[in-house]
Amino acid sequence: MREIDINEITETVKKLCIESNCILNNDIYSAVKNAEDTEVSEIGKDILKKLIKNADIAKEKMKPICQDTGMTVVFVDIGQEVHIKGGNITDGINEGVRQGYSEGFLRKSVVSDPLLRVNTKDNTPAVIHYNIVSGDNIKITVAPKGFGSENMSKIHMLKPSQGIEGVKDAVMETVKLAGSNPCPPMIVGVGIGGNFELSAYLSKKALLRPVDRSSEIPHIKELEKELYENINKTGIGPQGLGGKTTVLGVNIETFATHIAGLPVAVNISCHVTRHGEAVL
Repeated sequence: MREIDINEITETVKKLCIESNCILNNDIYSAVKNAEDTEVSEIGKDILKKLIKNADIAKEKMKPICQDTGMTVVFVDIGQEVHIKGGNITDGINEGVRQGYSEGFLRKSVVSDPLLRVNTKDNTPAVIHYNIVSGDNIKITVAPKGFGSENMSKIHMLKPSQGIEGVKDAVMETVKLAGSNPCPPMIVGVGIGGNFELSAYLSKKALLRPVDRSSEIPHIKELEKELYENINKTGIGPQGLGGKTTVLGVNIETFATHIAGLPVAVNISCHVTRHGEAVL
């Protein structure tokens, strides 16, 4: 049994909160650069150039890429051979978020009650997903999620008879309704299967996969490719001002489901699909 001190978890989360808000992930940075080279719209090309410049400045000065530094989503894979000492892991993670958002001068966007709307002033509590795995390590992934894109996400409870065409329609409908609101070019995470809540979790987790890495399941890989091409044919373009670069990636995750259901969740994200990870 390996022991990990809660202070190490707190320090890691703090560091990841700051870095993920200031440094655009390499896969997305490269995707935007490539899109700039192939974009046919002059306005779209100029916007993509500005997005790259913005990312460069943010990294150099360690300032947030976007003013919406998001609600903090944390994915934690805990090895079953790990013992956490010195405190409760949820408290330790939230303390890391509190410190990270304070020391990094990141916008505090979380309210304690969804109806009374009083700001917690430290961006806690985080949304935390735990997963027990084999081994004696803890993998922590911090993924701040802004709500300009989050608000455009949807869950579709399809009938099994709607099949793959129904899935395509659900994704395309969600993207078209989103339009310019999620600050495209966007990344689209799709969760298919499970039940109501698991499909949403899968769609969120799908956003963590690099946009240059397709699904390893052949028919899902083909579906990702088709949706990517069709979304870029909508003409929404960078920041919704027209062009061929509406989406940088479509990532799909699947799970077994009930014979009577076909849940499909679509989690829309802007090009600043931030996340950072560390293994303790």
